[in-house]
Amino acid sequence: MTGSRVGVGIVGAGTISDQYLENLTAFSDLEVRFVADLDTERAAAQAAKWGVGASGSYEQLLADEDIEIVVNLTIPAVHVDVALQAVAAGKHVWGEKPYALDLASARELSQAADAAGVRVAVAPDTILGAGLQTAFRAIRSGEIGTPLTAIALLQSPGPESWHPSPEFLFAFGAGPLFDVGPYYLTTLVQVFGSVSRVFATGSQSRKTRTIGSGPKAGTEFPVEVPTHIGALVEFRDGGSAQLVLSFDSHLKRAGFVEIAGETGTAVLPDPNMFDGDTVIHSIEGERVIPAEGSTYSRGTGVVELAQAIRSGRQERVPGELAFHVLEVMIAIAASAESGQPVQVDSTVTLPETLDAAWDPAAPSL
Repeated sequence: MTGSRVGVGIVGAGTISDQYLENLTAFSDLEVRFVADLDTERAAAQAAKWGVGASGSYEQLLADEDIEIVVNLTIPAVHVDVALQAVAAGKHVWGEKPYALDLASARELSQAADAAGVRVAVAPDTILGAGLQTAFRAIRSGEIGTPLTAIALLQSPGPESWHPSPEFLFAFGAGPLFDVGPYYLTTLVQVFGSVSRVFATGSQSRKTRTIGSGPKAGTEFPVEVPTHIGALVEFRDGGSAQLVLSFDSHLKRAGFVEIAGETGTAVLPDPNMFDGDTVIHSIEGERVIPAEGSTYSRGTGVVELAQAIRSGRQERVPGELAFHVLEVMIAIAASAESGQPVQVDSTVTLPETLDAAWDPAAPSL
């Protein structure tokens, strides 16, 4: 299909699908052909809202031979099962984070994709946005010298106050570590490279929480995971980071990533966003580096994946990266439970930064 637009199908028509569909329907290199969901009426409503020609069941989506990439927006508990079905149908996958909930199923998916000759790439694609790409270019050009240490921090009272169905965010495979951790850890890995070891602690402030908005407001639900994680992260090539992820703080601090190097310190933009300036602190004072590049949001990684498939190169948000971040998160969870440091075995090769002129909406195929 070289020279043609890449057919895309969405599975999962929930809250986040609006952000994806807004962008995917605007990218010239993509053709969104189908929206699937267990609730076919919800799928039909999203398809109609965004001008997508077909909707229905996941089986119907997989039967469309013109769909090359399945965008997997299902809940974390079924990420692997849904992706395996796409791989078995010979389709590439872009998945929401996390890659999986355990390493065994992640390896199963990776091996299945290799055997089928397809790719599985996994969010976050915030690392492709103007904000973080500008920061990465600055750090790699020597703006702060060799990166030595980092502090990464998110504190909030939790998403149950605003999310209409937050139960899954407090279930196994979520919590601040698995829900928000991929943004912060993926950003740190882009700066320091592969993680070698972690040492962590965790806690849970209460056993139940209450939905604060939407039709289920006032409903109480169980909390199954730690809601506060503190971790020390060591990297194979040197350097370390302190990471705090908490749904237990009424003092909100979001998007804080600070990288200290030999000659300066870089304050990065929010790793959960696609824009934001980088601030450099050095002996010469403070300097702001304005963000340069694309500020399209979620879905940017899908078009970058499509372009990589067509050109035969490696995508910039590969499954290898998501697998490594998953292993780091599992190691943090294990360390928090055991009180002992935990080794991380996998490694990842860092992709090149994007050209600031790259426009994901521009036709290139």
